[in-house]
Amino acid sequence: MTEKITAKMAIGLEDDYGAHNYHPLPVVLKKGLAAKVWDVDGKEYFDFLSAYSAVNQGHCHPKIVSALIEQAQTLTLTSRAFYNDALGPYEKYITSYFGYDKVLPMNTGAEADETALKLCRRWAYDKKGIPSDQAKIIVCADNFHGRTITIISMSTDPESKANFGPYTPGFIVIPYNDLEALQKELEDPNVAGFLVEPIQGEAGVMVPDEGYLKKAYDLCKSKNVLFIADEVQTGIGRTGKLLACDHEGVHPDILILGKALSGGVYPVSAVLSNNEIMLTIKPGQHGSTFGGNPLAARVAVAALKVVKEEKLAEKAEKMGVIFRQEMRNIKSDMIELVRGKGLLNAVVIRPKNGKTAMDVCLKMAENGVLAKPTHDHIIRFAPPLVITEEELHQAIELIRKSILSFE
Repeated sequence: MTEKITAKMAIGLEDDYGAHNYHPLPVVLKKGLAAKVWDVDGKEYFDFLSAYSAVNQGHCHPKIVSALIEQAQTLTLTSRAFYNDALGPYEKYITSYFGYDKVLPMNTGAEADETALKLCRRWAYDKKGIPSDQAKIIVCADNFHGRTITIISMSTDPESKANFGPYTPGFIVIPYNDLEALQKELEDPNVAGFLVEPIQGEAGVMVPDEGYLKKAYDLCKSKNVLFIADEVQTGIGRTGKLLACDHEGVHPDILILGKALSGGVYPVSAVLSNNEIMLTIKPGQHGSTFGGNPLAARVAVAALKVVKEEKLAEKAEKMGVIFRQEMRNIKSDMIELVRGKGLLNAVVIRPKNGKTAMDVCLKMAENGVLAKPTHDHIIRFAPPLVITEEELHQAIELIRKSILSFE
């Protein structure tokens, strides 16, 4: 009989044998269903992180899990050395779903971002005519696109970047939500692309001014520069639309997806674009052993179907309005600001009596709501989009109780 793993044992094992590259809350989870999770002692929590928006469709969604199990019993991996009967139907489904000619399947968000960067550079040389090795890509300060060497080369976060050099060149960093800065840098004829998060999640759910994305897109078009949207965290219904770019009617030249593309069941990411861009990459020039495997293909189709069938984007829009309104109604001087779109929200915490956002998160966990601070003073709230209105109100009361306990 397998020995029961206690919370203390699980934490100790990770500490002893795992790299110390995360600092989790001291909660050891064992089970998840829809908007809730349970720890090894059976305590129930509302999940307000959703694995950084990977579990938009809820934990262990039966339709997605069934697709995984059914495919896993038949064929799991072929590599791209051969065709398989799941990839083509998935590629047709996802390209139609988002309105693109082609998809390049990968596994993780960081891999998808790297793929988009390669695509942009290849297009720059083959189509735009930028001299070899001179292409530049504009990015935004406080961005988060992953943790590879190339991606941290464009980071402005010292914790992500310091002492990992030398860094990959070719990036121009401008302030987020600053059209003047973008317009100025677009004057450089060697600029090939503008990579942007429609809402900066890791930075603390930074929502740009209304109209920013559309104006940025138009500026890029005027200079024959690719508009590249990283919707790994904001996509798949999270912000109240299928994509955050949809709020302003922007159709990115290159779209980057991950996380909820599988409903949190399996690592699946994708880069979508049209033929002029995608077909610049030829056989042997990019790929992944696991990218586009049959398991991923079946899971992604099921996950995307759930989003449409259950109207999760529309639900996120409605629930988000309720959440922000109720947070703003909490009478506490610890709450400095509430912001967000759909069910991607943040509460900026003003420290009080030495108590910080982490203290608030620990108290919330004690009361049955799981969330995590970002940048020490901001709490991101992103529950699964399947959360019911009744559950949302229950969780809001627990959050309110937690914050008011510091008064």
